[in-house]
Amino acid sequence: MTVPVVSSCEVIAGDLDRQGWSVCPGFLGPAEAARLRERVLEWWEEGQFRRARVGRGPSLRLASEVRTDHVRWLDFTVGGRFAELHDTWFEPLRLAINRRLYLGLFDLEAHATVYPPGSSYARHLDRFRDAAHRTVSVVLYLNEDWSVDQGGQLRLHLPSPDGGATMRDILPEAGTLAAFLSGQIWHEVLPATRDRLSLTGWFCTRA
Repeated sequence: MTVPVVSSCEVIAGDLDRQGWSVCPGFLGPAEAARLRERVLEWWEEGQFRRARVGRGPSLRLASEVRTDHVRWLDFTVGGRFAELHDTWFEPLRLAINRRLYLGLFDLEAHATVYPPGSSYARHLDRFRDAAHRTVSVVLYLNEDWSVDQGGQLRLHLPSPDGGATMRDILPEAGTLAAFLSGQIWHEVLPATRDRLSLTGWFCTRA
């Protein structure tokens, strides 16, 4: 574990404590992001992704009016580059958040996500109505040389002091990590003009 990783995790935990969300450019270095991007693209070309669904249990369904991305779930126990990602970057972040916010986070569930051109995800919360275990959402972007005119921003709908709401758009640039409280921060994903890659996960408490 390097000092920059520890420092970034403490900053993110502090942001979550103060305002419920955080954006950390450079959370992952260019070389590490490129290695993960390469693997996600291999899975994509091999057809290992499936259309994302909404709901859970009996209500699980395709809903193209809500989301049109594709996902492949990750298993951090099998070794390789994603296990390294978990142990070196995400585990220190979990510990830092627990130290600062006392949330009792004990696990990370995550999937690789591909938004083909034109795909989007409508405004939503990440916490299921009948299951509150998802507590902190994390999104790590893998897109090289991304520009504003290519779209694909993560849009956070944030409460403002006057009781209204403000919007914060996050560009999905490689290495940037966005984190926010799953049950409090409404958000959406805007359409992009090129494939948009990310790792999307949730730090969970015991159900």
